[in-house]
Amino acid sequence: MSELSTLPARIQEILGQEPDIEQAIDRSLSEIAGIFQAVTATVHFLNPGSGMLHLVASRGIPEKILPITQRIPVGKGMAGLCAERKEPVEVCNLQTDDSGQAKPGAKLTRVEGGIVFPVFKSGSDEIVGTLGVGKKEIHEYSTEEKTCLEKCAINLEQALITHRDNSL
Repeated sequence: MSELSTLPARIQEILGQEPDIEQAIDRSLSEIAGIFQAVTATVHFLNPGSGMLHLVASRGIPEKILPITQRIPVGKGMAGLCAERKEPVEVCNLQTDDSGQAKPGAKLTRVEGGIVFPVFKSGSDEIVGTLGVGKKEIHEYSTEEKTCLEKCAINLEQALITHRDNSL
């Protein structure tokens, strides 16, 4: 069995075993970043009152742009567009992308292949947050990779709701 096929179960296990929700999300993100060999990874929760995505955990985000990633408006950048569109947003080469999906500061991450998945509240199209990963090289995510990330996003749902409720 491939690491991709077992990753969602591993995330579910981490989230079920770790009593500290922030630690659980952080450990889950580390696991996801490691399996995907991602140079950057983020988890945001959506504050429905402000319409802003708030950073919960991150990997590899340069200090220079970390403040920008703390709060992202829905509709701005890859995570914001993902939340607005309620569907994954993918960029094969962020360094040359001119689609407007990525913020100009995103080029400072030196990521080329990035993807962000929405985290939905079960049984609805309500956005709870986003899960994003970025690879150093140009990368088109395979169906297997996308399925894995989608399942990881599903597994993060309850943890993000709990984090959001504790934070607001």
